[in-house]
Amino acid sequence: MSLLDTISGPRDLDRLSRQELASLADEVREFLIENVARTGGHLGPNLGVVELTIALHRVFDSPRDPIVWDTGHQSYVHKLLTDRKDFAELRARGGLAGYPQRSESEHDVVESSHASSSLSWADGISRAFARTGRADRHVVAVVGDGALTGGMTWEALNNITDDNDRNLVIVVNDNGRSYAPTIGGMARYLNRVRTAGPYRDLDAKSGRVARRLGKIGRAFYRGVRGGTHGFLSRFTNNTALYAQLDVKYLGPVDGHDLEALMETLQLAKSYSAPVIVHAITEKGRGYDPAREDEADQFHAVGRIDPATGEPLGSSGESWTDVFAERIVEIGERRDDVIAITAAMLRPTGLAPFAERFPDRVYDVGIAEQHAVTSAAGLAYGGLHPVVALYSTFMNRAFDQVLMDVALHRAGVTFVLDRSGVTGPDGPSHHGMWDLALLHIVPNVRIAAPRDADRLRELLDEAVAVDDAPTVVRYPKGEVGAPIEAIERMTDGVDVLARFGDEDVLLVGIGSFARTALEVAERLRAQGIGATVVDPRWVVPVAESIVDMARSHRLVITLEDGIRVGGIGTQVRQVLRERGIDTAVDELGLPDTFIDHASRGEILEEAGLTPAKIAQDVVSQVLGTRVPVARQTPSAAPYTGETARVRRAR
Repeated sequence: MSLLDTISGPRDLDRLSRQELASLADEVREFLIENVARTGGHLGPNLGVVELTIALHRVFDSPRDPIVWDTGHQSYVHKLLTDRKDFAELRARGGLAGYPQRSESEHDVVESSHASSSLSWADGISRAFARTGRADRHVVAVVGDGALTGGMTWEALNNITDDNDRNLVIVVNDNGRSYAPTIGGMARYLNRVRTAGPYRDLDAKSGRVARRLGKIGRAFYRGVRGGTHGFLSRFTNNTALYAQLDVKYLGPVDGHDLEALMETLQLAKSYSAPVIVHAITEKGRGYDPAREDEADQFHAVGRIDPATGEPLGSSGESWTDVFAERIVEIGERRDDVIAITAAMLRPTGLAPFAERFPDRVYDVGIAEQHAVTSAAGLAYGGLHPVVALYSTFMNRAFDQVLMDVALHRAGVTFVLDRSGVTGPDGPSHHGMWDLALLHIVPNVRIAAPRDADRLRELLDEAVAVDDAPTVVRYPKGEVGAPIEAIERMTDGVDVLARFGDEDVLLVGIGSFARTALEVAERLRAQGIGATVVDPRWVVPVAESIVDMARSHRLVITLEDGIRVGGIGTQVRQVLRERGIDTAVDELGLPDTFIDHASRGEILEEAGLTPAKIAQDVVSQVLGTRVPVARQTPSAAPYTGETARVRRAR
């Protein structure tokens, strides 16, 4: 039996010797490489925190001492040590989540994988413990993978250091990277600590001497490491930043030296006040393909060959690929176009632009709010910023979009990757709120391309707008085959199909245009006429959509955002304002947090498959279902066959 098999909870670590703990670390790395290679996931970050996680669970008593992971993708080892070893369905429906999840274990505290929130969580939890007679409990926040570049960490530190009577330990997992190498002044400071010759030499020599001197020597060594202005800092002057924050600083410590880690963490635990432990780790540790990957050291991988690290299977052109190519072409034509991202240069497709125009890209770190307001300033200065983010991270900067960009009518283009259902990354990563949030912004224009050609032309149109914010949003994955229009209306709306009479108007938003066409084919087979349109620009609602809605019996909007307050809601409101009483059914994602699963599974559960949509439309047209827009307060809600029988018109 392997050592890992004997671990059913953190306290099982207590009986292991130092040598056995080191062997356990080796087993954990082998387990991660073998299993994550089969499923995909965040491999590099977790290979880098093996010893750190073991040391944390050896020194602290989770869940009595809660551990907050920031970001949550570095929690795989934590899961293994808290009796979750079935990685066969990692990030798949019914399997383990790729982030901490309370429903899985009492050891998981914070589920959101949005970076830079852990110190605020830890601040609140530790204050609660202190005020409710539980001051003997500790709170640990593990901040890594670039999370310190986020502004919330500094807001939290400002408050934490104002109240020092708490058992709070902040572990800085410093691997020098988020996805790519971390940028900014904070990153430069940490890099100086990591690479300082005096630190490396003195740390290694003092550690060897201390171990030879036995218990007395190790006690002295811990004291030297722990001083805010300790022995090493006299030579390196690297603790000045933390000293000015009035918080105890321990380190730097080798994040792969179990003995040094446990000694340092034990010292932090005994301090009875907020402490920062600075651990230097290596992303992708122990796996050469990850360590040698210059892009992101296997930050996140799909299915790979564990022996070589090469991806398994081939994939077609992605939406991100199309954007990456087009933004370079736009940059060639216009030297006023500037790109901004928040620590995600490669994931958002801006790496080719950065290679071609290195002085026209700003990576601001994990700081979306700053990115958006900085873009407003760039626009004021005569440039046209393109801010590329994952849709889920746009949520964090809504106020800046509203009050800094839109209020000032700044010409800023937002490109939102991974919009809609993203699948295995779970509730915090689904990009399902962007349409509902952004369509209420005054003067905003939102585009949702259905294919690669439309993405190219809509991006061109977006950067041509210099008096208002524009948004171009698209999903994760392959872009698919092109869908040609049979007609383009004068306001830019594309008509994709006309089958029979004007019974149903299907408005397909973005990639759901393909779904709308499949629904129309099924309706035609039932003798029901359908018109399929792609608005291209979904906000504001186009006049041709209004005109066509007037002549049809039923309007169906399909979108991969939440249906509450989405584009369908806006279409309905515009029609009512114009006195058009055509029934409208808004189809989209439910307003709930959706667990990790494949995109297909999620859409099927939400009733957003062509077969289910067509079945519901047939029942409405034939009068066996009450459209939502036509229900009276006394009418029973739709419950399938038991719904009140009433014709659509």
